[in-house]
Amino acid sequence: MGRPSQPLLSRESIARTALELLEETGPQALTMRALAQRLGVRGASLYHHVASKDDLLDAALERINEEIDLTPLDDPRWREGIAAYARGYRRVYLRYPHMIALVARRRVEADKALRGYDTLLAALTRIGCTPAKAAEVAAALDYLVLGSALETFTAGFTRPPDGYRPAYPSLAAALEDAAAAPSGLPGLDDRGFEAGLALLLDGLAAVVTPGR
Repeated sequence: MGRPSQPLLSRESIARTALELLEETGPQALTMRALAQRLGVRGASLYHHVASKDDLLDAALERINEEIDLTPLDDPRWREGIAAYARGYRRVYLRYPHMIALVARRRVEADKALRGYDTLLAALTRIGCTPAKAAEVAAALDYLVLGSALETFTAGFTRPPDGYRPAYPSLAAALEDAAAAPSGLPGLDDRGFEAGLALLLDGLAAVVTPGR
């Protein structure tokens, strides 16, 4: 049997390649033409599977959401479960930081994304949040996870810690102490995320039904 003259395409393979191209070259370089060239096909071939650039982003989001593990939200130890979910959510987007800017203000329509939010909100209401409070906590988790995946606090400070003295003594002292921590300055972003997550969970513990 002869081999096909063109690579076999599917919505999933196009989305996967789009994510690879996006993270290699940045948002501005993700075009239908560039994607077709990467896949080795004519541009028109893509439109049999994705209707537009907008639909392509929906497909890429579907692909990302398949990687987010929702099972920790079933953990009866709600604090451990939500923490594990948030860490997994962040790990996924740390692989696709360029995607965050493209989806941050985008409508949520993909089934897997909607199921993810529904599962999280159900978990929050089970532990005693009102629907309104559950929505606030879900939003806060999004801000924490996506913000920490997009921004690096540590990389903004390029001098040695002592190089910020004498003009910025508090900054110098903080960076010196952070550098002395077990994971050093390179681990500060992860430690900052964990600090924010702990504060969020502490605040949640104060509003959920006692004894849950």
